[in-house]
Amino acid sequence: MQLFFAADISGQLHTLTESESKHLIRVMRKKVGEGIQLTDGKGNLYTSFIQNANPKKCVLEITSKEFQKKLLKREIHIAIAPTKSNDRLEWFVEKATEIGVSSITPIICEHSERAKLNENRLQRVCIGAMKQANRFHLPSIQPVTSYADFIKSDESENKLIAHCLNDDKKNLTEIELGGSVSVLIGPEGDFSLNEIEAAIKSDYLAVSLGKSRLRTETAGLTACTLLNSF
Repeated sequence: MQLFFAADISGQLHTLTESESKHLIRVMRKKVGEGIQLTDGKGNLYTSFIQNANPKKCVLEITSKEFQKKLLKREIHIAIAPTKSNDRLEWFVEKATEIGVSSITPIICEHSERAKLNENRLQRVCIGAMKQANRFHLPSIQPVTSYADFIKSDESENKLIAHCLNDDKKNLTEIELGGSVSVLIGPEGDFSLNEIEAAIKSDYLAVSLGKSRLRTETAGLTACTLLNSF
């Protein structure tokens, strides 16, 4: 199924954005009358037909709407330090969306390699991955925030921090989790001692993602994979 995206859908007719219109008409070479599957990223799957095959503002006629249940077993929130390379962070966002994640927050830590991000670009990567994976719930990309502000505002039922120190840590695969879960993933230089202590005082549980020392984006994706496998 080739899936297309539109953020706000209402009424019987809907005009796609220029980028989606161009992809549909010029790349996919769809014609008037052909059927199109459309989602708003909120769990709704729309069946529609092309009424006007304009490559800049393609008009679709909506014929049906069906709500799709979330595939996630729980809400998964990954708070991750931005990597020095934009490509590596975008790779994480893409793959986490395909595997299953509810929300991603870039957090600025003491050892962070960068503090500025193109959040619109990350959102576009997220949308593309959602369509590719035929998922109907778009993960939220939260604004960049400080580490301290995130742990103060985190209301997840299960709060975890994955750090590299050889302390007593629980293996993520051995933890019993119920509802929502958040995982803190640090930068390449790891969290500072002060940051780890602050998390523990805020009721975060220190966890291990395995025996290997992982890159930031690999650690984030490993957490997503494990949390989806429980």
